[in-house]
Amino acid sequence: MARKTANDDPLAPVTLAVGQEDLLLDRAVQEVVAAAKAADADTDVRDLTPDQLQPGTLAELTSPSLFAERKVVVVRNAQDLSADTVKDVKAYLGSPAEEITLVLLHAGGAKGKGLLDAARKTGAREVACPKMTKPADRLAFVRGEFRSFGRSATPEACQALCDAIGSDLRELASAVSQLVADVEGTIDEAVVGRYYTGRAEASSFTVADRAVEGRTAEALEALRWSLATGVAPVMITSALAQGVRAIGKLSSARGGRPADLARELGMPPWKIDRVRQQMRGWTPDGVAVALRAVAEADAGVKGGGDDPEYALEKAVVVIARAARSRGRG
Repeated sequence: MARKTANDDPLAPVTLAVGQEDLLLDRAVQEVVAAAKAADADTDVRDLTPDQLQPGTLAELTSPSLFAERKVVVVRNAQDLSADTVKDVKAYLGSPAEEITLVLLHAGGAKGKGLLDAARKTGAREVACPKMTKPADRLAFVRGEFRSFGRSATPEACQALCDAIGSDLRELASAVSQLVADVEGTIDEAVVGRYYTGRAEASSFTVADRAVEGRTAEALEALRWSLATGVAPVMITSALAQGVRAIGKLSSARGGRPADLARELGMPPWKIDRVRQQMRGWTPDGVAVALRAVAEADAGVKGGGDDPEYALEKAVVVIARAARSRGRG
C-alpha cells in the first residue's frame, strides 16, 4: 500500500508520488483529483507526459486565471523531463500558485534525482509507491485492500488469493473488489477456491505443496497445467525452493507453539501448521536431496539446460520421493 509523509493533505500545493508500482501511482493521482473535485466540482485536470510538458508549458498552466479556477496538473514520468523543463518545475516549486495542485510522478531512481531532491526540500507531500516484489508485501497489500472495504478475510484466504492471482497488483485489487461485492461475511480460503479454482490450480505454490506432500502424480499434473497457462518456470522453482526450505527450517526448529515458531522462523502461524502437516515423511537427508534437485532445476530453467520443462518435472519427482523418505530402508 502506498505510504505517505506526515503532510497528508491531498490538496497540498505539491504531491510527489515516488516509485514504479503503476496501481499505487494511479491511486495517488486519483486521491488528489477526488479531493480537488470535492472542493470544486469544476476542477480542471491536466494529465501530462514529459513530451507534452515543454519549456514554458507549466507557466502557462499555472498562470493566474480570471475565474480563479482550481486546477490539478499531473506530470507523469517526471524523471524523463528535459533539462529546460526541469528548471521550470524547480522554479515553480519555490513559489507554487494558489488553487493549483501539482502532482509529480517520479520513478525514484538516479535519473532525474535533482528534481526529486528539489521537491523534497520544498516540503512536498510525498506518497511512496514502491514496486511490490516480495510475496510478503503483496500479502500485506491484499489484507489492506480488504480492510479498506471494512471487510475481514482469513490469513489463509489472503494467501490463497495471492497464490491464485500472482504478482499483478491491479488483478489482486480487482479480485478483492469482486469478492467483497459478491460474498457476505468473512472471506475464507474455501470462498477464494470457489472463485479462482482454475487459477489456483495453475499456481506455482500448488505445484510446490503437492510435491512436498509426496503426491507425485498431482504435483506433475499441477506443473503441466501451470506451464500450459503461462506460469514462468522460474516462479515454479522459486516456489519449490520455498516449500523445501520451510520443511528444513521447521524440522530443525525447537518445538513450541505456532506463534513462537512463527516469530523464530519468520513465518505466519497458519503456515507453521500447514508445514507441520507436510513434513511428516521428511528426513534431513531428504531435505538435502530436495534442495539439490531444486538448485539443478533452477539452473536448468535459467539457461543451463535444453529443456526447462524436463528439469522441472525431474525436480518435482525427486522432491515428492524425498517427502516419503522417512521409513524407507
